[in-house]
This record gives sequence, structure tokens and C-alpha cells, in this order.
Amino acid sequence: MEIFDHFSLKEVLTCFMVLFAVIDIIGSIPIVVSLQQKFGQIEAGRASITAGIIMMVFLFVGNKILKFIGVDVNSFAIAGAFVIFVIALEMILGIEINKTTEAKSASIVPIAFPLVAGAGTLTTTLSLRAEFHDINIICGIILNTIFVYLVLKSAKWLEKKMGEATLAVLQKVFGIILLAISIKLFTANFAQLVQNYFNF
Repeated sequence: MEIFDHFSLKEVLTCFMVLFAVIDIIGSIPIVVSLQQKFGQIEAGRASITAGIIMMVFLFVGNKILKFIGVDVNSFAIAGAFVIFVIALEMILGIEINKTTEAKSASIVPIAFPLVAGAGTLTTTLSLRAEFHDINIICGIILNTIFVYLVLKSAKWLEKKMGEATLAVLQKVFGIILLAISIKLFTANFAQLVQNYFNF
């Protein structure tokens, strides 16, 4: 199939790492454990599959929405860079801007949405289209969905093994990675916008 002609392991790994950092399921383990204690056994399969579907749908429908309202991918990617920048600051500084733990169930809400497939994740998913082919982004989403499932299934065990200090360090490390990604995303797409403007 033609779509597989653009398959690149390097791009898949890059997309995986970008989404992995934004989703930050490792840093969310304390929240997952808290929800599990409150609502009982978490439906890991249902939550992870739902999150994956949400990301996949937004990957394709989101671009059509942008075309409909007349916004190009580069402009949206720059907006996404700002969102990622804010998320990174939240992770590094340990502040909460828009993360809720209120829920009536412990599967789709709030785990699938907005904990995993939240605003930052959806923005990042669509922003990746400015640099990577769809097949590689899809593979990155699938890999993250699998990883989210594994983490949800073993949240309590991971918390006991890693400890709060390790989780805090990981959160800051991924925050720094996101900060660098947001800057790269902004500069690359801003340069493209400037080039398009002068080439009209």
C-alpha cells in the first residue's frame, strides 16, 4: 500500500516520544491510583482503546476542521507549540492549570479523556502532521495506547516500585523534553510561515 511507503521507524519513535511526554501517563500514576481506590478496578482496556480512538479521529477530522475555517497546519502547529510550552511549565514547576480528577466513572472519564487524550494531546497529535507522515503518527498513537494500557493495569505496582520521588523526577525530565519540543515546533513552523509569506 502507498501509505506504507512513508513508514519510518525514526519518525514513529519520535512521534511516540512526543506523545508519550505530553500524555505523561507515568506522572499521572498517583492520579490513576487515587481513582482506582475511589472507584475500584479501572477498566484499563476500555480507557486506553477509547483514548486511542479519540486521538486517531482527531488526527484526521481535526485537519478537515482547520481547512474548513481557513487555518493552515503551520499556524495550528505554532498554537500547539504554545500549548505544549504551558504543559511543560506545569510539569517542571509542579503547578496545575487545567487538570481535573473529578469523575463519575474510572474508565472513559477522566482517564481516557481528559487525562490521556486531553486538549494538549489532541493539539500535539494534529501539530505532528506539520512534520511527520500519518502512518508514523498512527503507529506512535498505537504504541502509546498499548503503553497506557500496561500502566493502567499495573498502576499500584508501579507506584510502590518507583516511589513518589522517582515519579517527581520523571515528571520534571519529561517537562524539560516537552519544553525543547515546543521551542523546536515553534521555530520550524514559524520559519515555514515566514517563507510562505515572502514567496506568496
